[in-house]
This record gives sequence, structure tokens and C-alpha cells, in this order.
Amino acid sequence: MQLFLLAVAALVAYAPCFSIPLIADDYPNIAQSLSYGAPEGVVRLLADAQFRLRATSYWAMYGLWRVAGPSAWAYHAASVALHIAGTWLLWLVASAWPRMRAAAFYAALFFAVYEGHQEAVMWFSAINELLMFAFGMASLWCWMTAIGTRWGWVREAAGVALFALALLSKESAVILLPLFVLAAEPAEWRQRLPRLAPHVVLATLAVLSIAQSRANSFRFADGSFSPHAPFWLTWPHSMGRLLWVFGWLALLVIRFEGNGPRWWRGLPAVFGWMGMALLPYSFLTYSTRIPSRQVYLASAGLALLVGWAMARIARHKLAALALALMLVVNAGILWTRKRSQFVERAAPTEALIDFARKTPGPVWVECFPLPPFVGGEAIHLVLGRSASDLVWAESVARERGAAGFCYRDPAGSAPAR
Repeated sequence: MQLFLLAVAALVAYAPCFSIPLIADDYPNIAQSLSYGAPEGVVRLLADAQFRLRATSYWAMYGLWRVAGPSAWAYHAASVALHIAGTWLLWLVASAWPRMRAAAFYAALFFAVYEGHQEAVMWFSAINELLMFAFGMASLWCWMTAIGTRWGWVREAAGVALFALALLSKESAVILLPLFVLAAEPAEWRQRLPRLAPHVVLATLAVLSIAQSRANSFRFADGSFSPHAPFWLTWPHSMGRLLWVFGWLALLVIRFEGNGPRWWRGLPAVFGWMGMALLPYSFLTYSTRIPSRQVYLASAGLALLVGWAMARIARHKLAALALALMLVVNAGILWTRKRSQFVERAAPTEALIDFARKTPGPVWVECFPLPPFVGGEAIHLVLGRSASDLVWAESVARERGAAGFCYRDPAGSAPAR
């Protein structure tokens, strides 16, 4: 029943996804998956140091393309399904964690509807965050529950395989390793930590792969990520934003509802989770605020904090009101402000596709707020037209007699010509 309620909550909160078109990078990423994600492209993908640590995304995109083509709802349905799976897995991990067991349902419920990580669910290209989280939490649960169970070695082996898939989902998955340590009681470290040896080997190989790709990776080459970035500003700024407002309220509840002198006992693990999960993204150079899609793993730590607070007031008369308010506020933001933001982000590409659909010949693109390859892949995937049908130079366009397209912001001029 709890799993059912969690699924319903996530589905209701993120239902706006199903009315959002594909957005910007979605088209080039899907196009690249047709090469890298195909069965015959596996060897080429795994040999590419720059992209192999995103392999699961390409496989998922290729499979969805084969089933649904360019239908946006199918891609968003996959993202929502992965979010539900991640919610269930957080519930399982918290249930297997003695310090968090009482908070498991409330933590998972908050995670299911939380709007702070919405980009990971509502923007399909961020599916790598969902995949990394799902594989990582499944691996963590296997590791936490293998001891003392029948056929425990099977669960151990499955956990190692799942950890490998997490590492093949995103480069930042290496930060999952210290989270395993956090989820174990210190008294169990001598028994449990040696069993992390295969995970350490896999994480080391992933780090070496990242180092190998540094010379030609766009993540380093475009200057958006650097070890010289002001992480001392980005990390605390993002940590404070993650805690606002539910985290700070949860801390107040825990402090004043705590029983005994050790009311703070679980806080180091929760804050350690949030802090370490944010660390790989704290080396951005273009902002001191980590994008919402990249706080997905960290928000699980926030969910544990909120769930822990809710468990402490569960018997109070106002607990139901507090829970309802938490759900309504998050879902309300997703249904209104966030949905409109994503629809606005998709509008330029949708307008270009619509114009190209009505125009049989070449299209002269005078103004478009996205890189040319986005428009080219969009009309190729949706309409089956060649990217060369979009002409980006005015002089060439006039020579070819192309129809003109210019996208203007809806608040200003309408799309012209």
C-alpha cells in the first residue's frame, strides 16, 4: 500500500510532464543515440572515453525511439517511471537503514513530489540523473541487505553489477561510494567495508576514464567545469538553497521534538549525504548555483531529513495538515510555474518544426535562440527532413529562394515570415 501511494503521489505531482514537448538538447541527444545506443554501436560507445559514462542514457533513448519515435509523451513517461522507481528505492534503502527506518515512508513521499529537483524529471535529457540514482540506490540496497540473508552472494553480485550501471550513467556516480559508508553503522564498518572492494575497483576505473577524456571532453573544453572554479562559494550557496525552506523547518522540528541528549544522532549522516552529493557539481564555472537537475541525488538526503522530522510529529494533531501542505505546495509549483517554464523553453524549437512542416522548400532561419544543430536535428527526427533544409546565412538563403523564419519571444513580436 505504501509503494502504491508513493507511485500515485509522484504521478500526480509530475503529471504536467506529459504535456511538455521535447526540449532543445533532447533532439541532438536522441539523434546521437541512434548511433551510440544501437546494438551495433556498443563497441564504439564503450571505446569513447567522452561518452561511455553516459551509456545507459543512449541505450534508453535508442529503445524509446524504436518504440515511440518522436512522440514526446513516451520520453516523459519513461522519466516519470524512473522517478517512481527511484522513490521506491529510496523507501527500500531508508527501511534497511536502522537510523532512518521510521522516516522511510515520509522521506520517500517528500522525494516523490519535491519540486527542487524537477529538471531531472521534466527535462528528458536529464534522464542520466534518474538512471544514476536508480542503479545507485538499487546497488546500495543490495549491499545493505546481503549479509545474513539466504543467497546473499547473489544479492552482492547483483549490487556490483548495478553499481557498474550507475557508473555508466553519469560521471558523478563515483560519489555514490562514500554514501555506502554513510549508510552503514560505524560498528559494522569492519564487517561491511571490505565488501566494497569491487565497487572501489569500478569507481577507480571510472575516474581513470574521466581523466582519459579530459583532453577532448566538451565539459572541460568549453570551460563550464574546472577544478579552479569557486567551489567554496558554489557548495555552501547550493547547500543553503537545498535546505530552503523544508530542510530548515525540519531541523527546527527535530531540535524541539528531539527526545534525550542525542537528538542530533542522525544529522551527520543526512548532512554528509547532501554535502557529498553536491560536491561533484560544485566545480561549475558559469554559476554559483547548481542546476536543479543536478541536485537529484542530494535531494534524497533532504528527503531523509524531512522524513525524519515528520516521523517525530506523526502522532501530533497537526501532522496531517503539515504533510498535506508540503504535498500541495510542491505539486502546485510543478503544475504552474515549472510547467510554464519548460513549455517556454520548448517553444522556439516547436515553432521552427511547425514552420518547416508547412514549408516544402528550404527555410531561411534569421533568428533562433538555440545552436543551429538543435534545429537541424529537430526537423530531421520529427519531419524526416534534411538538416540542410535550414539555411542559416541570409545571402545563401536568398540565392536558394528559401522561406524565412524568425522566432520572437511570445511576449514580444510573433514569429515572422
